[in-house]
Amino acid sequence: LGAEVTCVEETGCPPVTIDAEGLAGGTAEISGKMSSQFLSSLLMASPVVDGDVTIKIKDELISAPYVSLTIGLMKKFGVNVEIEGEMDGTPSFVIKGSEKYVSPESILVEGDASSASYFLAGAAITGGTVTVRGCGSESVQGDVAFADVMEQMGATVTWAPESITVTRDPDTRLRGVDVDCGKIPDAAMTLAVAALFAEGPTTIRNVYSWRLKETERMKAIVAECTKLGATVEEYEDYCVITPPEGNVVNDNVVIETYDDHRMAMTFSLAACGGVNVIIDDPGCTAKTFPT
Repeated sequence: LGAEVTCVEETGCPPVTIDAEGLAGGTAEISGKMSSQFLSSLLMASPVVDGDVTIKIKDELISAPYVSLTIGLMKKFGVNVEIEGEMDGTPSFVIKGSEKYVSPESILVEGDASSASYFLAGAAITGGTVTVRGCGSESVQGDVAFADVMEQMGATVTWAPESITVTRDPDTRLRGVDVDCGKIPDAAMTLAVAALFAEGPTTIRNVYSWRLKETERMKAIVAECTKLGATVEEYEDYCVITPPEGNVVNDNVVIETYDDHRMAMTFSLAACGGVNVIIDDPGCTAKTFPT
């Protein structure tokens, strides 16, 4: 696209030095199988480039709902992104040089659906009712699909345009599920703890991206679920969690958070089993839960 980019440490990783006086446009070909965030960042930058920009996915695109979210918000700011091919395949994205941002003057910012998953799972685990507001049936966020997973496990889900309610009858046990979580990898972490209270094993598939997040989340999930008494089978891009006998998790377990806000929030739900859970370094949640 016209910039000179060098890796400071020559490791292929940040930090990097970028030398550019604007971008001329052109064609970029990137991988989409590690994270959708690289694509989203290029898409958002494209309208301020001088010429046309074409971004091609050379392998596969994971977390496609997050890309759709990016494109939808760009449209609200006056930019049209042309999509060639299928989002579930190897799509290309074209942003014409004539596309420029225009302020919509006002815009609604939804609540974070990934963070809402903790409260929805809390209702499913305890056999109560929780309503989260700020995201619902009209949400543009893919992670609202986590509510569907809770329904598969035995909870009752009620949708409204801007809210989701999850209820579980205490006489109805949660059941283990086998779910492709490739489109909801952040919320899938919450499923790992909900699985501790289900009848039968739960398989969480298509989450290789866990290994590339704030920490190596696959290893972290396996380690901390095992501490709580579960039996966990780890594979390259999925895991199988068999809950402890009688769904009784171990008491007074110290949960290592690995400086990862989602590890802390997710494993706090283990306390819903009526045991003490000690979260090491809870301050790491300041990223998304500062209060």
